[in-house]
Amino acid sequence: MHSNSDDDQLPDPQDSVRRERREDAVASFLQQTPVIYQHDIDLHPKAAAWAAREADAPISLFLTGAIGVGKTHTAWQATRHWIGQHIATTGRQPSVETWRSTALFDALRPDSRDYDGRALTAQLQRADLLYIDDLAAARVSPGGWTQERLYELFDERYINRRPVLITCDVLPSQTEHIVGERVQSRLREMFRGGVCLLEGDDRRAGGTQ
Repeated sequence: MHSNSDDDQLPDPQDSVRRERREDAVASFLQQTPVIYQHDIDLHPKAAAWAAREADAPISLFLTGAIGVGKTHTAWQATRHWIGQHIATTGRQPSVETWRSTALFDALRPDSRDYDGRALTAQLQRADLLYIDDLAAARVSPGGWTQERLYELFDERYINRRPVLITCDVLPSQTEHIVGERVQSRLREMFRGGVCLLEGDDRRAGGTQ
């Protein structure tokens, strides 16, 4: 007959290591988060389910809504929770790439002074999570070099089912003029069931974030 002993009550060292790793990773990401988005807000249930990696949650998340409703704040906080859950599930700290769309599109240009477009594309293809903020703010020439890079990037993530988080004030079906027809087709598939509409007033107009 089995009897409880002091050893049965001891915490699992692996759980302790994983918990410490998770706390360190989340704290480190919080330090990288823009100050205005560091405080907690109530997450939309769909964003919270995605971050918690619930069984019926989509792999990728597309946050949309009017300007100022809190898409970017939601994205940063959801990413922080996603990192913690990833470590809790796998025991491994994930690689996360966070980019404003305008900076990303400039970096992917063949004449970029700060980045090697091909090397950056490969880095973004491999990341465990790619977060692109304010997709509709970027503008590219139709059929141009940047759209080719975006196709390489999104096609690789699409076929390998690597998650993407995007904030945008239009729907995935309305992004063709930004990303091109081939990328838009993949976005529609990647975000099927993963479009989260945030509603409300412009928080900036009221002086709150």
